[in-house]
Amino acid sequence: MLFGALQALHYEILLFAVIGFALGGLDDLAIDLLFLIRRAWRAVRYPRRLRMTMATLPPSSTPGRIAIFIPAWQEAEVIGAMLRHAVHCWGDADYRIFVGAYPNDPATIDAIASAAIDQPHIILCVNDRPGPTTKADCLNINWRSMLAEEGRSGIRFKAIVMHDAEDVVHPDEIRLFDHMIDRFALVQLPVLPLPGRGTWFSRAIANHYCDEFAEAHGKSLTVREFLGASIPSAGVACAFERNILAALAPHAGAGPFDPGSLTEDYEAGLRIADMGGRGIFLRIRDAQGRLVATREYFPDSAPAAIRQKARWIIGISLAGWDRMGWQGGPAEWWMRIRDRRATLAALIIVAAYATLLLWSMLELARPFLTPQMRPSTPLIDSLLTLNLWLMAWRIMMRATFAGHAYGWRHGLAAVPRMFVGNAIAILAARRAVILYVQSLLGKPLVWDKTQHRFPDMEEQA
Repeated sequence: MLFGALQALHYEILLFAVIGFALGGLDDLAIDLLFLIRRAWRAVRYPRRLRMTMATLPPSSTPGRIAIFIPAWQEAEVIGAMLRHAVHCWGDADYRIFVGAYPNDPATIDAIASAAIDQPHIILCVNDRPGPTTKADCLNINWRSMLAEEGRSGIRFKAIVMHDAEDVVHPDEIRLFDHMIDRFALVQLPVLPLPGRGTWFSRAIANHYCDEFAEAHGKSLTVREFLGASIPSAGVACAFERNILAALAPHAGAGPFDPGSLTEDYEAGLRIADMGGRGIFLRIRDAQGRLVATREYFPDSAPAAIRQKARWIIGISLAGWDRMGWQGGPAEWWMRIRDRRATLAALIIVAAYATLLLWSMLELARPFLTPQMRPSTPLIDSLLTLNLWLMAWRIMMRATFAGHAYGWRHGLAAVPRMFVGNAIAILAARRAVILYVQSLLGKPLVWDKTQHRFPDMEEQA
């Protein structure tokens, strides 16, 4: 009786898992094929010798002042080094860095003030409310400070660039944004996580971000742009045209970012597209052949990675469903489905592991019980075969993109790290659902941030 019940349960969970994996695998395969088609088309139309680099990029026809927004809550350990590096990189370019802080975080305020000594480019913006609120609320403080600076100086800013307190910026990005914002409402540059350090486990957690971003910012966003779908902001290395960002504000006294959102950057990109603004994801190399991108350390501990990914799932997969709706045409719907599938994907992964566990229990018990039919049908057998090929393809693509961005050794190590990523995704989805349900019951969502670190720049060089 128990054996029969377990066998029936195994069959149902197995059916759910194989169908889910097949749909997800075919979805990913379609993105891969579109990427290869786009790459072949660009190779024919734009030979490598004709591709633009920062060495051949002309100056903007209408140069303007750039505002950089940095939200900071408990960032005393990194914000000073980040600001000094940014000022060193950008030199005398026409920009201002607005750094938002909180009155109950004096250590961060002191670190910002220390970096701002004799640096007119850095402007400290202190929230009138104690932290943490939300990242969006902190960004709105920067926005109001920018408006005040415009009134004081009489110079209107051309674009707003988003960065975090731990970002390693690229020296060419101000000139690049100044040029590209003439034609686009949103410009997103790649984000490349820095490889992790420490124990094998901490490196595996940090480096699985490297693998995911290498594929997302090397393939998925380029396909998204190719299809004409909206380009979501990654929250860093992203520039917004000043007027269209102002149009997102509900009224003149408010900021453009929704303080009730945990993924205000992602939502801003979609809202701009809904208003008709055109975004671009841009991969371009500098004069030395290095990708113009933002680099940073990502969490290297399981609790921190789970908290961070849970925030992304809440904002994009759960709250995004009702906050952003289903605007646009078929390509946009497809991309929003992909954005919001994280929670379901985690459930499918759990089902797959549960199936493996139940199968092991059934196989161990089979010799001691009356033989029964195995829970298999032609449909399941066909789906299992399909999933095997799709999984092999997915592993190859992950290793290829990770290897292209970080070297072949990193690419090979990306394969076992996929299991680490699955485990973090499952736990993050669980936390996200709990926090989201609590928010529906009246508990406000706040800035559930992680601790950051800034690299030794001499060592990085």
